[in-house]
Amino acid sequence: MKKIFLAVLAISTIALTSCSNDSKDDTTATGNGSLKLEFDNVYGAADLALNTEYTNSNGEKVKPNNVIYIISNVVLTKADGSTYTVPKSSSYFFVNETDEASTLITLPNIPAGDYTKVKFGIGVDQAQYDAGADGQGDLWTTAALPSLGMTWSWASGYKFVKFEGTVTSTTHTDAPYKVHTGKTGSIYNYAEATLDFPNNALVRTNITPQVHIMADVKKIIDGTTVINFEEGLDVMGGTKVQQIMANNVPTMFEAHHVHND
Repeated sequence: MKKIFLAVLAISTIALTSCSNDSKDDTTATGNGSLKLEFDNVYGAADLALNTEYTNSNGEKVKPNNVIYIISNVVLTKADGSTYTVPKSSSYFFVNETDEASTLITLPNIPAGDYTKVKFGIGVDQAQYDAGADGQGDLWTTAALPSLGMTWSWASGYKFVKFEGTVTSTTHTDAPYKVHTGKTGSIYNYAEATLDFPNNALVRTNITPQVHIMADVKKIIDGTTVINFEEGLDVMGGTKVQQIMANNVPTMFEAHHVHND
């Protein structure tokens, strides 16, 4: 009986310790650390595999072959409600499905603490664009690289989301489609997403949390707003892009879990 009691006591102690480790008082944490955001693209319930066919809610069969989006202006919130804003000069990232390294974003020099949520933009904010060509630093040059192709002309600005592939439908068979979002006329279409963490991200000098974010790219064209490629294979402007950025893109992200290793 004593051995059983000691075993139960040990299990209880471990359980209590585990709970307390996940809810440490961040007033005891000092210095700076790093935090990682991992973007894992999926298509509905399936892991995204390029050049693989998926069926949308309207019966269209799509094969994505190029998925890139810009993550920007990252803000982290602590358990006490205070926030840390990643410096603007180092807060623009291109998540490219064909470049695995780009899907893991490392944020350095984060004040130690227990973080509960993240907010970020999708695209390049208007304030940055309004800084003019000379105010872009390397951002415009990087976005314009052939491997990314995330710009139009300067007057039209950045592409925020690029989603390309082929579609088979009533009148199309493996027809190439393009969905490019960004500024449309005088409407800027920049979007933001705020994600609550399922457990605290414990930033410490010796702990670098990794937040696993699921990005459902299906929602770009098959969310609250459903894109029907029978109406056109190229979706690059007008009300459709406005609806995609307002209704679909902010809902495609979910903080799935946090590793505190």
